[in-house]
Amino acid sequence: MDIRFTITNPEYYEQELIKAYEIITDRTLHPADPERLVLDVIAYISSLLAFKIDWSAKQNLLAYAEGRYLDKLAEFYGVQRLPAQKARTRLKFYLQSPTDNPVLIPKGTRAKGGDFIFETIEEVVLPTGQAFVEVDAECKTPGAKANGLSPGQINQLLDPLPYGIKVTNTSTSMYGTDEEDDERFRECIRLSIERFSNAGSRQAYIYHTKTAHVLVEDVQVISPAPGQVHVYFLLKDGQLPDSQMIELVRKHLNDEKVRPLTDQVFVLVPRVVSYTVNIRYWIHKKDEAKVFFIQQAVQKAVEEFIKDTGRKIGKDVLPEELIQRVKNAGAYKVEVLSPQRIEISAGYVAKGEIQSVQYAGPSDD
Repeated sequence: MDIRFTITNPEYYEQELIKAYEIITDRTLHPADPERLVLDVIAYISSLLAFKIDWSAKQNLLAYAEGRYLDKLAEFYGVQRLPAQKARTRLKFYLQSPTDNPVLIPKGTRAKGGDFIFETIEEVVLPTGQAFVEVDAECKTPGAKANGLSPGQINQLLDPLPYGIKVTNTSTSMYGTDEEDDERFRECIRLSIERFSNAGSRQAYIYHTKTAHVLVEDVQVISPAPGQVHVYFLLKDGQLPDSQMIELVRKHLNDEKVRPLTDQVFVLVPRVVSYTVNIRYWIHKKDEAKVFFIQQAVQKAVEEFIKDTGRKIGKDVLPEELIQRVKNAGAYKVEVLSPQRIEISAGYVAKGEIQSVQYAGPSDD
């Protein structure tokens, strides 16, 4: 329920000013009276001030604070917004033929792809008799813009190496993120209270997992046995984490300031339950003129259903939910051939794909 600290409706101030004027002057104020223009200006300024007072008061509340005001409010909880993260990739330094001497490739060796410069994060050696060596690298500039550089696109060596060594990326650049947005930060602040638990609560593990990287979107924590903690997580838009992200989260959760001494923590990828969507639908005869728009809306509704089920660990696949979404998109009748109801257990995530979304024509039955 929304709350307001002041009345921000200009009409309220206009009516109050007119009422006060008529009491003071003992005459009726008509719309064409010149005094009315002055009162309208005062009412407008009063409503602007009221709006600013209301907004300022709300910046003291977690549910409404935004931007730097939310950052300051988070200081009471000892929480900081996650900064922008650097995109990462794998660089390959190679020669046409092996050398007779080892070649040192220093930490911080730079390679460029497009407008972005990547630096190696550790020192490596190209051994004698070997034609290439690979090493992880990260973009100098934090942010999501450096994501998506395909293998081969980072190929300009900025720090020349002996023997004519060349460079290329062997993996697509990823994991660059912008600064944590207000809504995600707000959720982490709420969860942060749980981190004070000295018993390793479920919510505390969820909080610490989400603070490992801004791309972590959904977390499920279960304890199959005393002292054992299984942490499953998904990245943004339901993406399954790779080994690099799993290792990052594992190190974060096993920090001595995070993990209770008696807990054994396992960081795991959710197991996938696959399903296909195969539906037929009809529209009402009165909506025949809108058939093109309804078809587009239905297609989008099915795609969103698949995305939403794949964003949450343990979320069941419900045909009735699919039917409701398709009807909300404009369908009159819906027949779901697949999927049937699928109950998703802990540690599993549903991933679907469209087999068929068939428009079966108009109907009024």
